[in-house]
Order: sequence, then structure tokens, then C-alpha cells
Amino acid sequence: MEKKTPLYECHLAAGGKIVPFAGYLLPVQYPAGVIAEHNAVRAACGLFDVSHMGELLVEGADALAWLNEVLTNDFTSLAVGRVRYSPMCYPDGGVVDDLLVYKLAEEKYLIVVNAANREKDVEWLRNQLHGAVSLRDISDEVAQLALQGPASDAILASLLPAEQIPAKYYSFTAPVTVAGVECLLSQTGYTGSKGYELYCRAADAPALWNALLAAGEPHGLIPCGLGSRDTLRLEAAMPLYGHEMDETITPWEAGLDFGVKTAKNFIGRDAIVAKGRPRERIGLQVTGRGIVREHQDIYFNGKCIGHSTSGTHCPWLNGAYAMALVESGVVQEGDTVEADVRGRRVACLVVPMPFYKR
Repeated sequence: MEKKTPLYECHLAAGGKIVPFAGYLLPVQYPAGVIAEHNAVRAACGLFDVSHMGELLVEGADALAWLNEVLTNDFTSLAVGRVRYSPMCYPDGGVVDDLLVYKLAEEKYLIVVNAANREKDVEWLRNQLHGAVSLRDISDEVAQLALQGPASDAILASLLPAEQIPAKYYSFTAPVTVAGVECLLSQTGYTGSKGYELYCRAADAPALWNALLAAGEPHGLIPCGLGSRDTLRLEAAMPLYGHEMDETITPWEAGLDFGVKTAKNFIGRDAIVAKGRPRERIGLQVTGRGIVREHQDIYFNGKCIGHSTSGTHCPWLNGAYAMALVESGVVQEGDTVEADVRGRRVACLVVPMPFYKR
């Protein structure tokens, strides 16, 4: 049975169309529709409920050493108040999940994991525990809201002092009080637009949601659902677990080299290096008629070279785009490939990623 986030009643009141997703009942869209929500995030601002994401608290004298062992990125230089992205791998180099690490204090970290992977991640991490380090799943105690779009700065500035708003990407301030609610406020997001994410106690989430919507109304803020969250992340060519990466795809193949530091030892390191890059993630602009979705074969010069991993119509760019996992080095930017869409070949141009840049 699906769970409800603390904002479930708020979604119903706003006319959200509720669907099951990653074990939760969440709004896929509101009455304005996916295209209007998508474009609001590009031109003004959108507010998302991402309380289904998982939050794990890691503490202890060995916390840093342990994180460096179980995650592919290096956290040695991570300062208090900063955030760092990392894949997490199995010994064979496949990806368990990709996640964010917040350094709350010396020997204290917050890990944010994908909702659909929460239980799997917790089990995997608990099985790796050793030394002076503890892991606690606090997901049910925490709500997460994402305020995304160029007007997010002005909206937050109307609710708290400017010096309390994190000035740098992948940084955070905590605790701060937003409309009477104590929060962790980070300059992060999954849309490709300027934005922030707010973490608060689950019980405080409705008050925070309503206060943000009220403060944002003059700035064009609207509530947004899962539909626009997906079109936004794809337009920004952001990988999604289960699509651009999974237990059969290494971070190098997914194009996540920046988050893999092979100068240190970590679980999966040797396998990633040994496998190298037999496949690579590429960007496609659909030039033929149709939409290229996931799991559609990609052909170049008559040969199948891989498959699409995600694809949709991107409202802001007003075109169809996709990402694909293909044999490395076979195609380059400017080449034309074909996607097999239900037995019909659709022409696509290999283009750089991200498709949208703010």
C-alpha cells in the first residue's frame, strides 16, 4: 500500500492528480498542466513536494573514512555547509544509487537517496557498516520541498534575511527559519534552473508549503508535479536512476566521471577501472517525426549500437530530446542516428548535453 507524504492533503486541495510513485501517492500534475508547470520553472518558479526522497543520518569518528569507502566520490575536502554528489556502487561497478551528501558538522553527514531505492540503500549501507560510525534512516521524520526557478531568490528574500540564503550552488544554511518553520535550506535541485530545496520536520511541511505558495504568488510561483519534474530533468540532461544508470551500468558509462575518484579505494573501484568505457551516454535531438522514449534501439549506419534511456518532448526547447547508452566512440556530435520507435525508424541528431543551460 502506497504511503502519503505530509503534503498529501495540500495536493488534493490544489487539484493535484494523484498517482502512485516509488511507494507514495504523489501529484503527477496540477490543473495548469505539465507544460505550464515546466515553463514556470524556467521563467518564474515552481514548488515541488519531494518528501518521498530518503534521508539518512551518518555520524561517528569514522564517518568520513567510511563514506570514502562506500561512495565513489571523495569527501575529504567537503566543508561543513557544503553538498557533494556521488554514485554508490556494488563491487562489480554497477550503481546501487546516486545521492547527495550534506556535511552538517564534523563527523555528521546527511545522505539524501532516491525514494525508490531507500530500503535497498539502507540495507546495503548497513551491511557495510564497521568502525565508529552509525547510520539512521530519518526519512519519515523529514519533509523536503523544492523551490525551483529564477524567481526563487526573490521569494526566499521575502521570507528570511539575505545572509541566510545559501549563496553558492551545492551549499546550505541550517538551521534557518522560513515563515516560522525551522529548515535546512540548500541551493540544490533537479530541474536545471536556479533553485533551492528545504528540509523540515514532517509535521511542519503543510505550513511551509502554504507560506511559500503565498509568498510566491506575486512572482508567478505555481505547484508542480512529477510530470514536469521529469521533463525538466531530461531537458537539463540529468541522469535518473533506473534509466541512465542502474546495477548493470557503471558511473563511467553513465558519464558521471566527475563523481568518481579512482585515486582512492572504494567499493567497485577496481571493476570500474577494469571495465573501462565500453558504452557511453549521449544526447539526441529528435529531427524526425515522433517522440523517442526509453528502451528503443538506436541504429547507426544500419547497425544497432545501443538503446535510449529516457526521452520526451521538452516544452521550453519546444522539441523532442532523448538520452541513450551506446557503444563508445562509434558516433560523435553532429552524426545522425535512428531510433526504432515501434518498428519505425526516427532520425535523431547527436548533440551535446545538457540540452538546456540556464
